[in-house]
Amino acid sequence: MISRYTLPEMGKIWEDEFKFATWLKIEILACEARKEMGEVPVEDLKTIKEKAAFDVKRILEIEETTKHDVIAFLTNVADYVGPASRHIHYGMTSSDILDTTLACQMKSAGELLMKQMLELKETLKKRAIEHKNTVCIGRSHGIHAEPTTMGLKFALWFEETKRNIKRLQSAIDTISVGQISGAVGTFEHLSPKVEEYVCKKMNLKPASVSTQVIQRDRHAEFMNTIAVIGATLEKISIGEQFTRPRPLENNFFRSFIIAIAVILILAFIVYILMQEWYKKNYEKADIYFSTDRFMADFICPAAANLQPVSVQ
Repeated sequence: MISRYTLPEMGKIWEDEFKFATWLKIEILACEARKEMGEVPVEDLKTIKEKAAFDVKRILEIEETTKHDVIAFLTNVADYVGPASRHIHYGMTSSDILDTTLACQMKSAGELLMKQMLELKETLKKRAIEHKNTVCIGRSHGIHAEPTTMGLKFALWFEETKRNIKRLQSAIDTISVGQISGAVGTFEHLSPKVEEYVCKKMNLKPASVSTQVIQRDRHAEFMNTIAVIGATLEKISIGEQFTRPRPLENNFFRSFIIAIAVILILAFIVYILMQEWYKKNYEKADIYFSTDRFMADFICPAAANLQPVSVQ
């Protein structure tokens, strides 16, 4: 992640330490479930829970040789656990821990974002009431129009944020699923009870149906929701910028600067033509202000990932 734009609490969710810790938790929970079914001896489970650990640096070193992140992780954990490690990952496929962990990460990230969205909603509501009589210039096609109020602008953003909160909650619910179903999702070597146990402990729902992976339409929905929220924040940012004095070079599209510049350079008639040009090209000009492209760019890859190439 780009540290400059990442909140510390959000960054921790996507660090290797968090990821591997979640992998280990899932593996231990699967062993617990199998112990309840009589498949793992009590003493071996005790050993696993007491000794299981990992070292991020060592895992990355092993991966240089294995070229497989999960094998590197399991190799490192086995070094700590010893012979009892034979029970770890039994009957599971890599995606059982990869996708279940990714669901935990996306759920955690979504919940953190939800907390901030709720704070934003209350702030916008407060400002809408505070500025309901604060008059400001209205704009049509970016050009001065009839007066409006700042309260109306804040109310607009408030309502959009409420919709985004609903979208985000739906996306969190959709992504909050896990799987422990084996190589092709058929529970060939594990009982579905293992999946139920692990998911319950991880505060996830078992995927109703899965193959080798949790289906990617869930991830695409989540990413699309994040992109929509980013577009709303862009709208608020641009709207707020237009209410404050800015340097000349950042305001060529504000009508009074257009008027001054064109009158000084050409004539009033040219200014009229330029206004018309701007009205016709406002949609294109608006794109130039877009600051949410980074998130929007992920929508197509997320959609394309609905059918992974390696999974038929």
